[in-house]
Amino acid sequence: MGNCCDRPKDTYIRVSLPAVCFVWQIAMVVLFGVFIRYNEESDAHWPEYKKKQNITSDAENDFYYRYPSFQDVHVMIFVGFGFLMTFLKRYSFGGVGFNFLIAAFGLQWALLMQGWFHSLDYNTGKIYIGIENLINADFCCAGCLIAYGALLGKVSPVQLLVVTLFGITLFAVEEYIILNLLHCRDAGGSMVIHAFGGYYGLAISWVLYRQNLNQSKHLQGSVYHSDVFAMIGTLFLWMFWPSFNSAIANHGDGQHRAAINTYVALASSVLTAVAVSSLSHRTGKLDMVHIQNATLAGGVAMGASAEFMITPYGALIVGFCCGIISTFGFVVVTPFLERKLKLQDTCGIHNLHAVPGMLGGFISAIVAAAATESVYSKEGLVSTLGLEGKFANRSPGTQGGYQAAGTCVAIAFGLVGGAIVGFILKIPIWGDPADDNCFDDEVYWEVPEDEETIHPVLEYNNHMTHKQQDITESNFTLEQS
Repeated sequence: MGNCCDRPKDTYIRVSLPAVCFVWQIAMVVLFGVFIRYNEESDAHWPEYKKKQNITSDAENDFYYRYPSFQDVHVMIFVGFGFLMTFLKRYSFGGVGFNFLIAAFGLQWALLMQGWFHSLDYNTGKIYIGIENLINADFCCAGCLIAYGALLGKVSPVQLLVVTLFGITLFAVEEYIILNLLHCRDAGGSMVIHAFGGYYGLAISWVLYRQNLNQSKHLQGSVYHSDVFAMIGTLFLWMFWPSFNSAIANHGDGQHRAAINTYVALASSVLTAVAVSSLSHRTGKLDMVHIQNATLAGGVAMGASAEFMITPYGALIVGFCCGIISTFGFVVVTPFLERKLKLQDTCGIHNLHAVPGMLGGFISAIVAAAATESVYSKEGLVSTLGLEGKFANRSPGTQGGYQAAGTCVAIAFGLVGGAIVGFILKIPIWGDPADDNCFDDEVYWEVPEDEETIHPVLEYNNHMTHKQQDITESNFTLEQS
């Protein structure tokens, strides 16, 4: 599936990138003007709405309930994902900068796409948005940022905007099918975010396979400070992941339980990731790639069943297993995929998002199918599994089957949609870099010159020489006096 090796690459984007940014942003302004309005909790008519609904306090506005979670998720999207992608020695600008670009455009398009599916008032033709819409828009962006991980350093910013445009669209459709039509429970997005985003990025990367990418091999690694920056991203993601999985969970016990389950699953995955990383090295040393990524796998896998009564020890087991599976993937599976399947996955999203997301979906199927009234209570079972309205007659076993089906839908959308988008990106108009020019910020960024450095030994000797001269001058001055 490689690119045509004889075709010279033109990375000149002075026309294409500004054109896409301006045209698409103007389109957002027009579409927002036509469709987007404040919902009743963010509109200036809130005092009147309070009286009609017999609401006695502003504290009952959903803003005060959801905003802390929104802010945590927002930090994850822009800081966590951004800095996680700064591990490449010469692509930190592209890692955090293009992450910024994708998320800024994606959240606008997501408010529209998800609004048309979930928040459209058919009487007025308007989309009414509030704080929960902002959280869901960030979730939507997360799927595209995951896909970016597989393409990191190999595509142009124009291509990334195309990936985001189609990715947000596909996400909104598959999310509607999974959450509304199949009525799956996926509070933390194991299916709709991680499985979809992971396989979407992998399919694009497979289609865009670069036969001579080894020409940029010297830039594909990290240096000491780039790994430290990437670890900052990991820590932000790790700390805020309980908010990510619980942000749109049911008020009360559902959100509380989702935070607890994610918290302990993440802790467990750290221990097993460290263990397998040490075991995989002949002298027992740790690999920073494993610590940056596999330690998060428990949070990914816990997403779909975060609200369920999986029990704290069950969540520990999920984190335990996913830490092992994810680290094993980095050690064995990623090299195999590149060698045998021609799949170049820069950030290893297969091991952190695709596989843990898929496992999280199937884990939720098992846990849902095993749910009983004695464990949940009758009302708790209805609330947690959403067995009300037209789904009131659905049994836990049937719900488990739909959870598994939803996981398959997410994977199918990711693979098929990613392959189609990949072929679109192969058209030679996007300004992507040549094989020998990947993973280098200088292609698309104005990069400052590196400061001249002096070898530490030379710097020390130079310092001691000047110090000795100062002592001599001081003695001379004393003698003269």
